[in-house]
Amino acid sequence: MVSLNRVLLIGNLTKDPELRYTPSGTPVANLRLAVNSMFKDQSGQRKEETCYVTIVVWSKQAELCQQYLKKGRSVFVEGRLLYRSWEAEGKTRSTMEVRADRVQFLGPPSGAGSRAPAQSTEQQPAPEEERGAAQAVSEAGTDADVPF
Repeated sequence: MVSLNRVLLIGNLTKDPELRYTPSGTPVANLRLAVNSMFKDQSGQRKEETCYVTIVVWSKQAELCQQYLKKGRSVFVEGRLLYRSWEAEGKTRSTMEVRADRVQFLGPPSGAGSRAPAQSTEQQPAPEEERGAAQAVSEAGTDADVPF
């Protein structure tokens, strides 16, 4: 069976990146992205819809995101969807997030001049140990991190 899991998003950060380290010392950052869509409703009125997405970034790319990105900054993210579930307080929790393969910084950084170049970071897929560590890192978060 053929399958494809590819996500391309452009949006604005809703808060500063959150950088953490796995027990083995691998950097991992969570970005919260707002992606806006425009459409017309049944009466012909233009409406705007916002989708909030959690982006998980690994390794050197995570550190670069922490260093250069701030709330409000536009980014282009290329990656794949991940579904995770875990037990917390006797209940099964789950989330859908994007595992970034590439994050490109768009527009000038906050407070910078008008001619700042776009920056791009790429990374290789995380080894299996990093994927397991991602769950350990995100389980340490609070219910406020979960989008429901």
